[in-house]
Amino acid sequence: MIVFIARRLVISFFVLLAATFIIYVLTALSGDPLEDLRQDNSPQKAQKIADRSERMQLDLPIPVRYLDWLGRTVRGDLGVNRDGQDIATILGDALSATLQLVLAATVLAITVGVIIGIVSALRQYSGFDYTVTFAAFVCFSLPLFWVAVMLKQYMAIEFNNWLKNPVIPFPVIGLLALLGGLIFGALTTGDRKRRLMAFAVGFVISGALFTVLSSTRWFADPGLGLPLILAFGLASAVGFTALSAGLQYRGPLYAALAAAVIGAMCSELLNPLLIDPTWLEIGGLVLLTVAVCVGLGYGLGGLQRRQAIIATVLTGLFTGGMVFLDRMLQAFASYSASVRGRPISTIGARTPNYTGDFWQLNLDSAGHLLLPSMALILISLATYTRYSRASMLEVMNQDYVRTGRAKGLPERTVVVKHAFRNGLIPITTLMAFDFAGVIGGAVVTETVFGWRGMGFMFTKGLEEVDPAPVMAFFLVTGTAIVIFNMIADILYAYLDPRIRLS
Repeated sequence: MIVFIARRLVISFFVLLAATFIIYVLTALSGDPLEDLRQDNSPQKAQKIADRSERMQLDLPIPVRYLDWLGRTVRGDLGVNRDGQDIATILGDALSATLQLVLAATVLAITVGVIIGIVSALRQYSGFDYTVTFAAFVCFSLPLFWVAVMLKQYMAIEFNNWLKNPVIPFPVIGLLALLGGLIFGALTTGDRKRRLMAFAVGFVISGALFTVLSSTRWFADPGLGLPLILAFGLASAVGFTALSAGLQYRGPLYAALAAAVIGAMCSELLNPLLIDPTWLEIGGLVLLTVAVCVGLGYGLGGLQRRQAIIATVLTGLFTGGMVFLDRMLQAFASYSASVRGRPISTIGARTPNYTGDFWQLNLDSAGHLLLPSMALILISLATYTRYSRASMLEVMNQDYVRTGRAKGLPERTVVVKHAFRNGLIPITTLMAFDFAGVIGGAVVTETVFGWRGMGFMFTKGLEEVDPAPVMAFFLVTGTAIVIFNMIADILYAYLDPRIRLS
């Protein structure tokens, strides 16, 4: 493994070195960096041209300029752009904005897409499978710029207007109830009578839920409250236990249920701390949650301690996430009033000169992140759903899966431990490219939503024929591609022991 990593690093270094030279030459030859100054009619025109020429070393041949840039980069100096601004500072701000924008969207798209793809494969040729397939093709075919514009119009402008009087009309409630019934019916397996019963239950539950939310004007002053936090926590305990250990063993289930109850109770006990916390305090609570859940899993797990610890930690973190979400929602009314009833933003990363407490500041960031994140998720979700479904279907037809079932292994063991692990191998390649790609930003999304990230820095550098920011962009993205592809190669050997790196 060490020899493999060392060889890959050496090869990647020379590939990056050659690529940097090509990119630098192409950028330098793409136009005239003095074009805007040649049209300047001010008395300082000659001095401005001389200053920029000296700053960009335009009197030197391009290969000499590249060698000078390479030497300074090796010493840790990324130089300045054509206006004299420090590239390291610009790169830090751009990288921070890009990671804030695309990292959460990519992780969420991968998680949800893989889960939906696996469920679709396990329900092959069902109503749910056909619905997911159709939706995935539609989302994959949508132009990103069009999706972004539609989100700005209907998820920001129209939704902000609706929040002034958040009452859901009865025809809309009927449509939402119908959609809920279709989802319940699609997720249900069995004969037609059973699916129709599930559709009826889903229709009634969805209709009643949205009727209550509308009549209580919940969207104007939202929140979950202790009963819902506890209900979600208990449901997650059953789900995580079923996935990690199965429900035939009581120890892991009791440990996960205890974690859910303790987490819900702590939402009230920690109320003074959660009024206006800091991220350091939130991080400390996360570590405390993990420690307590590990203790619960070890103490109550019995012979299934390892599985119990996994289920308990996941349940504790999920319940803690519900507590965090509840506090965010409770601050929504005050935040909405402070931004004049426009909580969903259409441009920028934050409201200029906005001040508030911890929850209001995070709501401000979330309001600016919501639309661009949704645009990115819709496109990526379709890709991961289709790849996951195809990979899982291929694995489920392998001989070792049929052998496991023939030997009497539980279906959970066959799916989770055998099929799912091997089905992740093709997905790992896609994940590596996506995680490396998100470092480079989302040029279209950043342009539509006015987000000054890596994509903005790259396109601006190309437009201004300024190699310094373009090369800083390429260094970060090129290094990320090398690292994440190496991580993918290592994960191959972990996911499938038959794969050996030599």
